[in-house]
Amino acid sequence: MNSRVLVTGIDGFTGRYLAPALRVAGYEVHGMVAHTRPAGVDGAQVLHQCDLLDEERVLETVEAVQPKAVVHLAAVSFVGHGDIDAMYRVNVLGTRHLLQALAKPTAAPESVLLASSANVYGNSTEGVMNESTPPAPANDYAVSKLAMEYLARLYSDTLPIVIVRPFNYTGVGQAHSFLLPKIVEHVRRGAHTIELGNLDVARDFSDVRTVTQAYIRLLSSRAAIGRTLNVCSGRAHTVQEVLALVKEVSGCSLDVRVNPSLIRHNDVKILLGSRARLDECIGPIHNIELRDTLAWMLGASQ
Repeated sequence: MNSRVLVTGIDGFTGRYLAPALRVAGYEVHGMVAHTRPAGVDGAQVLHQCDLLDEERVLETVEAVQPKAVVHLAAVSFVGHGDIDAMYRVNVLGTRHLLQALAKPTAAPESVLLASSANVYGNSTEGVMNESTPPAPANDYAVSKLAMEYLARLYSDTLPIVIVRPFNYTGVGQAHSFLLPKIVEHVRRGAHTIELGNLDVARDFSDVRTVTQAYIRLLSSRAAIGRTLNVCSGRAHTVQEVLALVKEVSGCSLDVRVNPSLIRHNDVKILLGSRARLDECIGPIHNIELRDTLAWMLGASQ
């Protein structure tokens, strides 16, 4: 395609997989990083140091890059993050600064993909959730992401925006504060016990490599513009099933101790997404099985 793409938060977990995949797809990849310039991000040809809260610097960066496509990944993303003020500033105000810069006549991108989150659905609805499921955010992170979605509507007449709501996804390099990396890390260091919360709840898990391929296809999908799309596997696994898969792959069994402090008493039993609208926009995409994802994570040198 030989198109120039700007990826915010390119040095984060998702960006480190998206950048090289974009290069393979023929994009000239420009990355935006916040405070310090990392040693390098595989796949990124140019890195721009830019804090999303610096409105003037955001405008300068957008005008310098003149991207034809934008993927906005930058966010304070962990639900348990301690600085709530920073979460709202970055996720909402930072996004506004970016959209305002992109809406300038000199920018004119052909696609702007904004990463929201399936957290906006909350824990009140059980079963399969499609994009018409009413949002019911249950934490500040989810509220900030839903606010970002409403903010994006203010620019829907001037920018070709696609909003994605990814469900849980994982892979090599994800922080151990997330469930699956936590389990894998315990096995890799030879631990015999692990403390977890609810074991019977089922969640929709995807591989980060599948998610990045969906994002790339969406950048060239005219049918996706103006829409909000779940990015998910459409299949749910319980925590117990995950533990069984880890044992099957590694041969190691963990003694699970349920820690009451890790149990969310309002958790619904099954949460999974419908990917019908996503498939409608980009066609079927290869879904990496959870067993294969866990095998990759367990076997990788980290």
